[in-house]
Amino acid sequence: MVEYNPFNRETVHNPFPVYRALRDEAPVYRNEEVGFWALSRYEDVIAAHLDTDVFSSAHGVTIEGVDQGAPFLIVKDPPEHTFHRKIVARLFTPRRIAELEPFIRRTAADLLDKVAGADRFDLVEEFSFRLPLDVISELIGIPASERERIHHLSDRVAVRNEDMSTPPDVFEASAELWALLAELVKDRRANPGDDVITMLMNTQVEDEEGNLRSLGDGELASRFLELAFAGHETVAKLIPNGVIALAWYPDQRRELVADPGLIPNAVEEMLRWDPPSHYQGRWTTREVEVRGTVIPADQRVILLTGSAVHDERKYPDPEAFDIHRDIDRHVSFGFGRHLCLGASLARLETRVAFEELLKRFPDFTVDGEGVERHYSSNVRGLAKLPLTIQRDGS
Repeated sequence: MVEYNPFNRETVHNPFPVYRALRDEAPVYRNEEVGFWALSRYEDVIAAHLDTDVFSSAHGVTIEGVDQGAPFLIVKDPPEHTFHRKIVARLFTPRRIAELEPFIRRTAADLLDKVAGADRFDLVEEFSFRLPLDVISELIGIPASERERIHHLSDRVAVRNEDMSTPPDVFEASAELWALLAELVKDRRANPGDDVITMLMNTQVEDEEGNLRSLGDGELASRFLELAFAGHETVAKLIPNGVIALAWYPDQRRELVADPGLIPNAVEEMLRWDPPSHYQGRWTTREVEVRGTVIPADQRVILLTGSAVHDERKYPDPEAFDIHRDIDRHVSFGFGRHLCLGASLARLETRVAFEELLKRFPDFTVDGEGVERHYSSNVRGLAKLPLTIQRDGS
């Protein structure tokens, strides 16, 4: 019988064989030791995302539940979720996202030009964490002097031990990150400017009781903490995962070098092939039957995104990376009410990142000895990814 524990280091390194066994043998899986259920087939994951009345986010979206009660949008249900989402959505209008492209491209080019002459560099340290961190910081107004500190604090917040326990440092990093952003909000309240923080302070929308109100300082700090973490962690992990794919499939990398117009669809396939988040946690508000199995009320259920996007019932030959694959809809950014607000920004950043990367480094190999995986709760990615650059004639 298949066993699945998302904290097992061997499973984290390569979860896809376990996912396939879950889909085939136990599509509604129960882990008694840890205390959760798991849905692994594409159709079931989609259906659970859409049924927010039964599959609630309010008890946290991680297995360990440390985020339960946190003041974050992702762990709110309607109607409170609706009010907060209306305000934050104003950051991610199509026009505002499009206006960021020159800044994204300039930032990506500057970062890559710094390593242009190197025969070897660490993609994560030199590029993939810095680009999205600079972009989200530019969007929400985080000073350049604080950006690297925010990245390292965010990494510390996401760490989990193999025995599923939460290291004490997680709480220390969370408090430090919160204090940093709360101070930023306090400063902007006293010194308003022509920026996103001030705009959100002055934005009023109708709440669940029909009253017009804006966000308080604590709520603003929570929104910025959420945006600063999710807004850079997703892309920081997605870019290295995509680079691994292109290293494994050099013929497809050469296609992208020859025709950069293929990169947008390649980004969609990167999101499918190895998404930066492999599961989203939910909580059953009542008893529910899935594929003939009854899941009781008040149970932790995880929606296995990483399995759903490899479900052969939806995607032919799912283990293969194919930049020409037709992907009609994604669950890699969530689905339904909790679809990631920054999905369009993440796609734009990743597209520009690969356009600039492949333009400068059309041929590279991964130095496998130096690769390190980042072990966290529900974020999947690498801590180090050294690339060796192949030059013409070398």
